[in-house]
Amino acid sequence: MKYKFRNIEYDFGSRTFIMGVLNITPDSFSDGGKYFDGRVNIKKVMEDAVLMEKNGADFIDIGGESTRPGSEQISIDEEIERVVPVISELKKKVKIPLSVDTYKHEVAEEALKAGAEIVNDISGFRFDVENAEVTAEYNASCILMHIKGTPGNMQNNPVYENVTEEVYNYLKESADIARSFGITQIITDAGIGFGKTLEHNLELIRNLGKFRELNYPVMIGVSRKSFIDKIFPAPVNDRLIETIAANVIGISNGADIIRVHDVPENKKAVRIADKIYKN
Repeated sequence: MKYKFRNIEYDFGSRTFIMGVLNITPDSFSDGGKYFDGRVNIKKVMEDAVLMEKNGADFIDIGGESTRPGSEQISIDEEIERVVPVISELKKKVKIPLSVDTYKHEVAEEALKAGAEIVNDISGFRFDVENAEVTAEYNASCILMHIKGTPGNMQNNPVYENVTEEVYNYLKESADIARSFGITQIITDAGIGFGKTLEHNLELIRNLGKFRELNYPVMIGVSRKSFIDKIFPAPVNDRLIETIAANVIGISNGADIIRVHDVPENKKAVRIADKIYKN
């Protein structure tokens, strides 16, 4: 399955692709404050983003609002002020596609104007359907993620009768929304940690192959997440080996893209996993 972005074409299925994470926030669960402490540290963002590309990232995902469990919304204007200058400047420095992590159509529009090529919507276009309209208007691609509830309440006792089937149906409906607006380049994400218990997360990782039935590339985001701590307690920034283990299992079960904070280390693991599972 080949997707064409502005400057590059990716053949999903040929290998595993890597999305590097840049959170321009003071309060993200892992890297909050790394690039933002009252104002954006553009110099640090550029240095790390260029290094991500050099170390093997195929995409960079830029987010301006934390969506960790219990987080609160920020204003549209504040989110725009965080991400748009970064995307504008980063577009001059890297060749790989840039993604904006937002469910707000106003933020997506400004980010797409600035040079983003992908809208990564944690709600799968459910929080703001105009996000799909804007994505289509700019001929952009999308990442559709599953979430149960909102970031503020999603971890308040999430319950499913069959988590894999329910997430599958949610993503199918989100893809239908995207296609109804004319979006053709769609990536799906089961939303590990977004309204799921430990067992829900593990079941989804085991059953990633189910989501391939939708005929879109499958992304998995497990990097440093709290389900790891429930298996092997560790500080949030000391979960690299555990993240790699979960990613390799995800690749073996059908993931096309992994979304990570630590690009070079995961790149090494991906190369080995691809030799075993995809080559």
